[in-house]
Amino acid sequence: MQLTADPRSARQWTIKSSSRHRVALVPTMGALHEGHLSLVRRAKELADEVAVSIFVNPTQFAPQEDLARYPRPIEDDLAALHREGVSMVYSPPAEAIYPPGFSTYINPPTVAEPLEGMIRPGHFRGVCTIVLKLFQAIPASVAVFGQKDYQQSLVVSAMARDLDVPITIEVAPTIRDPDGLAMSSRNRYLSDEQRNRSLCLSRALHSCKTLFDAKERSSAVLESAMFAILRPGEPDGVDEVDYVVVVDRHTLLPIAQTHSDTVALIAARVGSTRLIDNMILRT
Repeated sequence: MQLTADPRSARQWTIKSSSRHRVALVPTMGALHEGHLSLVRRAKELADEVAVSIFVNPTQFAPQEDLARYPRPIEDDLAALHREGVSMVYSPPAEAIYPPGFSTYINPPTVAEPLEGMIRPGHFRGVCTIVLKLFQAIPASVAVFGQKDYQQSLVVSAMARDLDVPITIEVAPTIRDPDGLAMSSRNRYLSDEQRNRSLCLSRALHSCKTLFDAKERSSAVLESAMFAILRPGEPDGVDEVDYVVVVDRHTLLPIAQTHSDTVALIAARVGSTRLIDNMILRT
């Protein structure tokens, strides 16, 4: 497994490898868990060689967010990627991505405006900028993202389409722990008590799907049912809800009546940890 911190070396490796093989990219911020590794395995199904980027991107964190304490267990990450048979890891320092005088950012697409775009202003500007820079450093045939960051996957797909980026965007399913909690690097922040309370996110989504499968089509009813399970401020609930919505799964815009292209999304805080989860609703 080759390790590089230099974008030019990463690009040279990718161009050389692409002359013989199909290359897939899995962008990450490290602190890898089974969810990330499932993306690597999907990438291996789609390509002959897999490159993984590890970079905690400062431009997608707001000043009050957890950039400083975001976990960075690089040695554990590299060992896990080596076991998975990854061909190349690109782990640049911040100054290689944002050198002195850097001032060019990507204006994100329309689908970035609701939900996370409202709660975290500037977040998707940082996401689009780093993803495009990763695509420049590793011009792979396909890039694999996870469904757990649902809006991010839509934003990246729209950016790649609008800017004619010749990389196919693949979105792989969310991986959950046996108790239903969606895997996330931030889960390690949770105490045992907080983790137990966090399970109400997946319970709320499953309740929404159960009602949807039983032919309930009112978005307001589905949202109310999820909110009732989240119980914000109660001892067994989350501490705060940023949003709990049922929306069009392509535009993320509100809909009065659900249909076959619908997604339920939740963002909530348990203690100081912000968690997101989602479930696609299909007839």
